[in-house]
Amino acid sequence: MTKHIYTCCLFGVMAFAGCKKDTVASHVAGAAMTIDNFTPETGGRTTEILISGSNFATDTSQLSVTINGKKCTIVNSNLGQLMAIVPKQCGTGLIVVKSGNDSVTSTKPFNYIFTRTVSTLAGSGKAGYANGNGTQAQFNFNGQNWYRASGIAVDDQLNVYVADVGNSCIRKIDSAGNVSLFAGKPGVSGFAEGKGSDAKFSLVYGMAIDEQGNLYTADPGNWDIRKITPDGTATVLKWGAVGPWFAGYDKVSKKVYYSSADSPGGVWRINDDGSEDKIVGGINYPGGIAFDVQGNLFVSSNGDHTVLKFDANTWKQTVIAGKTGVPGYVNGTAADARFAFPWGLTLDRQGNIYLAGDGLVVGTGNADQSVRFLTAGTYDVSTYAGSSTEGFTNGMGEAAAFAGPLGVALDKNGVLYVIDKNNNAVRKIISE
Repeated sequence: MTKHIYTCCLFGVMAFAGCKKDTVASHVAGAAMTIDNFTPETGGRTTEILISGSNFATDTSQLSVTINGKKCTIVNSNLGQLMAIVPKQCGTGLIVVKSGNDSVTSTKPFNYIFTRTVSTLAGSGKAGYANGNGTQAQFNFNGQNWYRASGIAVDDQLNVYVADVGNSCIRKIDSAGNVSLFAGKPGVSGFAEGKGSDAKFSLVYGMAIDEQGNLYTADPGNWDIRKITPDGTATVLKWGAVGPWFAGYDKVSKKVYYSSADSPGGVWRINDDGSEDKIVGGINYPGGIAFDVQGNLFVSSNGDHTVLKFDANTWKQTVIAGKTGVPGYVNGTAADARFAFPWGLTLDRQGNIYLAGDGLVVGTGNADQSVRFLTAGTYDVSTYAGSSTEGFTNGMGEAAAFAGPLGVALDKNGVLYVIDKNNNAVRKIISE
């Protein structure tokens, strides 16, 4: 990055030295503008890019430069070159230069690099049960190898709720990192409705949350979907037709859904009258389920190593990323990307998908120990944080390490939370 900035500044000094001689020439309205090239082609926020072309303007107040519609700060310009500063969080996109009613768009995109910082929100790294702040707390995510809890959700007050499967309960982490019991009797597996510790769960797995802050949990041990109100009162919403592993909530239909990790498996919708409909089937071990703002359903196919989309109106299935039956850890276009037993997923308001990479095969030997990012629309795949290497390391992007990331949830500010199974921790990822 420093080298790029230095190079741009050097070019800029040479280019703008000639601006003083250009006191008459100005942008010709109605004439074609061009972008011949720009450098650097990759960078993050505050990167200075030198754009070369024609028919720009010598007066920077007559110009605007945007990337993905987000405005760049223009440092200086002449008719053939201009220097601009990349704004934060603009994302990868084409550069547009405007002067009056005239504009030109680059033929290739500026590749934006996000800064993503991974930290430990809560958990000591060892299996156990303890409340407390941050790393003083303990969870039991990996007491048994077959524990597959992916349940994690965030409310509008930034409280994080976590399915603590080994302790048969649901934990609450407030915005200051304080961990407490929310519902269930710690260490006691069973079934009971009730408030707080009066409730009992068997295997708390999937979790979803609605606009009022009600949680919905899938418990394959009890074959039920439980509704838990914000005060911690748990009641049965529906006994599942199969053992439910994941829960989902669609803000468009206001309906609760669940899936079962069978092969073939499916997704069921719970109706207002208490009945249920199987809306899709034939999925090879369906994992996480989530909906976009149009009500389209997205499912990770753990057994086929793909991500599926089901149309909101027809439930027609489309493989949007990965190759059926081919595991791996490859970023790239949707068709070229490879996943290894994908598990929990969530979406943001723009339709980007965040996917936890480690499902039924957890730990050493799994090729994917990361959270992947699928760009809305194209579903091109990149690594959001982590890599193919297992570990327990906080840090930036791919320098960070997870050990069995199973569930993901996004808060209203764009902060991502991850259940890190084998590290018995809840991780936090802040993007810039």
